[in-house]
Amino acid sequence: MFKNHPKGLIGAALSNMGERFGFYIMMAILSLFLLSKFGLDKTEATLIYSVFYALIYLLALAGGLIADKTKKYKGTILWGLILMTVGYLLIAIPTPTPVPNFTLYLTITCFGLFVIAFGNGLFKGNLQAVVGQMYDDPKYSDKRDTGFQIFYMFINIGALFAPLIAVGIRNWWVQFNGFEYNSDLPALSHQFLRGTITPEATQRFTELAATVSKTAPADLTAFANEYLNVFNTGFHYAFGVAIFAMLISLTIFITNKSKFPDPALKAAKEKAANTGQPTAVQMDPKEVRQRLYALFSVFAVVIFFWFSFHQNGVTLTFFANEYTDLSAISIDLGFTTIKGAEIFQFFNPFFVVFLTPVVIGLFGWLRARGKEPSTPKKIAIGMGIAATAFLLMSIGSQGLPDADTARAMGGLTDAQRVTPFLLIGTYFILTVAELFISPLGLSFVSKVAPPQYQGIMQGAWLGATALGNQLLIFGTIFYESLPLWATWLVFVTACLISMFTMLFMLKWLERVAK
Repeated sequence: MFKNHPKGLIGAALSNMGERFGFYIMMAILSLFLLSKFGLDKTEATLIYSVFYALIYLLALAGGLIADKTKKYKGTILWGLILMTVGYLLIAIPTPTPVPNFTLYLTITCFGLFVIAFGNGLFKGNLQAVVGQMYDDPKYSDKRDTGFQIFYMFINIGALFAPLIAVGIRNWWVQFNGFEYNSDLPALSHQFLRGTITPEATQRFTELAATVSKTAPADLTAFANEYLNVFNTGFHYAFGVAIFAMLISLTIFITNKSKFPDPALKAAKEKAANTGQPTAVQMDPKEVRQRLYALFSVFAVVIFFWFSFHQNGVTLTFFANEYTDLSAISIDLGFTTIKGAEIFQFFNPFFVVFLTPVVIGLFGWLRARGKEPSTPKKIAIGMGIAATAFLLMSIGSQGLPDADTARAMGGLTDAQRVTPFLLIGTYFILTVAELFISPLGLSFVSKVAPPQYQGIMQGAWLGATALGNQLLIFGTIFYESLPLWATWLVFVTACLISMFTMLFMLKWLERVAK
């Protein structure tokens, strides 16, 4: 797979794989952790989630600027890894639930998330820029798209088992303390303690409390407090695994550091050869402007795709937790049960790893026949594919009660829930769309960006992702206020707008990218 590619690619891919493993442990459980730890409603939890997820990408602009100005890409990446490790430590330390001081503990959690986001900003875009610099060598330039697809596949190998491990650790701790996992109980416990629970939900809470305990609890208040504390301590331990993943990533990066390009050395050599400024910045100003206009046009379009795609961490996870039959997709390992809404986060990276060789082979087959679509056209096709995923969700959600009705009922029984294959199919289609957009978008940026703006333009790509993530809050608002089938149609519309806008600009983008 790495044959005929730069020798630094495998080191960069493995370093990113370890970091992504830790990151996706957190992203698989973050939104549900905020609900169960602090008793937030979905809109409040999504607000924190969306701001954090936006900062993950927005701060890549700062990271790109730092690396571009200092030319110390490797040092910037290294500090990013260190900061992320510290951030995971802050949220992994177990604290009591229900929280004795809501403001204090929520502030600590949000500060930990900010440290992770800032570290990620130093790391993510700059490592991608370094990979792009590897393909500036004419010997490798024609393999740029394939190289980024391989790099992207390793990201998802790191993400592949993260949700399963996170859920396994959480559920192991719940079982170790004499309970069983139930997706509805954290919300019902908070409602019971606050006195906001309906009579119908109270009856279900009483039944579930007896089901998950070895003996029926005599005091429901004591049960609610204990179950919440055990449940969320399991979440904290799951976050702790991310620390070990970061240390592995840090070790891999340091070991392979010498194989990565060093822009500072390149600039020094060019100056020593009396070339004045590095040749990388000697580009006609008009061409620079055209390239920047093209890049920012693509950035604006993909905002709507990321707004839709990253619903996997919020509305699609809420749907899995409240409307999907989780018993049909559980794995009993004896000492723990792999069961929970979070495990659906496994399928996206699984499909990325499985489908990446297929997509690479398809594009290679088309290239050999002179029929390979341009990178901008691939991105447009991907947006159309994403629209079909949410159309499937809309069809599959017909007849389900809205969020308020389900909450008043105390949740749905397994018989009232939909098959997990609805979400699995949706993730399959979204993954195909992602492979047409995300790795190829990175390739497009590294190819079109003026050399002196490589780092900051990779950061700007991530900045567009950040804006899409900041819009996630509207997805949850729709989820809470509209019929489910109508909520998914909002994302169908967003993806189609992106596709047609991209097609409208296609010839211009293809011309600039030549």
